[in-house]
Amino acid sequence: MKTNELRESSNEELGQKEADLREELFKLRFQLASGQIENTMRIRHVRKDIARVLTIYQERVAQKDKEREQ
Repeated sequence: MKTNELRESSNEELGQKEADLREELFKLRFQLASGQIENTMRIRHVRKDIARVLTIYQERVAQKDKEREQ
């Protein structure tokens, strides 16, 4: 997932993307615990994607707060 793609998304789309990624992470962890996972690196990628989504969302919130102060 590219950061530029996320920056073009709306807040609602970011929220939905985060929810989807968290669900995927849950499923991957479940597969890991049961020994069925094929690509363990996918867990790492999903965690980083969640962090990207949250970072962009937090940047937007901070920007709104900054605009309100002025």
